[in-house]
Amino acid sequence: MHSSDPSPAPDRVLAPVETAPDRVLAPVETAPAASTPAVPVLPAETLTRVAGAVNRSRSESTRRNYAADWRRFTDWCHAEGHPALPAHPVTVAAYLLAAAAVVDETGRRAYSPATLARWVAGIGHHHHRAGHPAPGADEVVTATLSGIRRDYATSGDRPRTPRAPLLTADIVTIVDTARTDCTGWADEVLERRDAAILLLGFAGAFRRSELTSLTCSDVSLHRPDGLHIRLRKSKTDQQGRGTVRALPFTQAHTSCPPCAWMRWAQVVAASDSGGRPAVIRLLRGAEPFDGHVCRGPRPRTVPDSPLLRSIRRNGNLSDTALSGAAVHKAIRRRAAQAGYDPELVAQLGGHSLRAGFVTQAFRNGASAHAIMRQTGHSTPAMLEVYAREHAPLIGNAVTNLGL
Repeated sequence: MHSSDPSPAPDRVLAPVETAPDRVLAPVETAPAASTPAVPVLPAETLTRVAGAVNRSRSESTRRNYAADWRRFTDWCHAEGHPALPAHPVTVAAYLLAAAAVVDETGRRAYSPATLARWVAGIGHHHHRAGHPAPGADEVVTATLSGIRRDYATSGDRPRTPRAPLLTADIVTIVDTARTDCTGWADEVLERRDAAILLLGFAGAFRRSELTSLTCSDVSLHRPDGLHIRLRKSKTDQQGRGTVRALPFTQAHTSCPPCAWMRWAQVVAASDSGGRPAVIRLLRGAEPFDGHVCRGPRPRTVPDSPLLRSIRRNGNLSDTALSGAAVHKAIRRRAAQAGYDPELVAQLGGHSLRAGFVTQAFRNGASAHAIMRQTGHSTPAMLEVYAREHAPLIGNAVTNLGL
C-alpha cells in the first residue's frame, strides 16, 4: 500500500512554504554542494611564475603600499593581542578608530580617510591571497569608515587639498621666464627639459607617473598632427593595452609642444652619443630660438632610454628616468622663478598640469567626451570634480540671471 505523501528524491529537501492558513512542507530544488578542487602538484618554477603573474596584476606602487600597510596592521594586532590573519571585522574597525584618533604635533589628524580606506583594501588583499574572506566587506568595517568620514567632516579635519591647476597663460608665462633667465649652457639644459615637462605634460594631460615612464621611442613626430606619444601603460590601463595622445603644432613656437620635445630630444641625443662635450657643442652652436624647430630631422636618440632625466649641477644628464617627485619640484621651482605668489606655489605640483588641461578645456567650451579623449578618464563623473572646483561658472545658470 502506497503512502499518499510522495517521498522526496535524494537531491530534494523539504522546505517550509507560506500558505494560508497553515504552513506545509513542500519540496524545493537545491544545487549540489560545490566541492573545492584539490591543489595540483606543479613544478616549483611554474608556481613561481604564477606567483609573479599575480603580483604583477597590481602596480608596483600599489604592491609597495599594500606591503607597508600590512606590516603596520600586523604590528598593531601583535601589540594588541589580536590575530591578524584571519582578522575579525571588529578588529579591523578598532584598528581604524585607533588610527583616526592619532594627531600630529599641530593637533591635526595624522591619517586621511583615503589612507584608512587604502589600509582596508590592503588587509583584504592579504586575506584573499590566504584564502580568507576580506573583513573590509563586512558592514561593521564599512560603517566604521563612514562614521570616521562624518567625524572628520564635522570637525573640519583633513579636508581635500587638490593641486591648483596651471592654465594656458600660466604655462606660457612660466616657460617664457625660464628661457629669459638662462645665463649659460647648463641653464639651457635645465630649461629645455623643464619646458618639455610643462608643455608636454599640459597638452598631453599626463599624470606625472606617465610622464616619467616615457621612453624616447614612445614619441614620434607626425607631420600632419604634431607629436604622437604612445602611452604604454597608465593608472587606468594596468594591462598595458596602450593608447596614443596627439600633441598638435601651435601657431606660436614658444608654446609649441613639438618644438619643446625637439629641443630637449636634441640634448638627449647629444648626451647619449658624446656626453657632456657634445651637449656643450650643441648648445653653443645652436641658433637663437626665434621660430619653429619642430619640422627638422628627428634627433637620433636611444629608443629604450628614458626621455625625461635628472640633470646634475654640472649639466650632465643622468641615464635614469626622472622621478615623480622631481617633476613636482620642477613645476614649483619654475612657478616661483616666474614670480607666482608663494601661497599659490605651495598648491602646485605634478597634477597641476593635468588639472590645468581639464580646467582650461572646460573654460574653452570642450565637451566632457572630447576631454576624456585626451585624459583617458573612463567616466565623465571624475571630470565634474574639476568643473566644480576650478570652473564653477561653466554651464552654470547663474550666468543667465541678467544681473
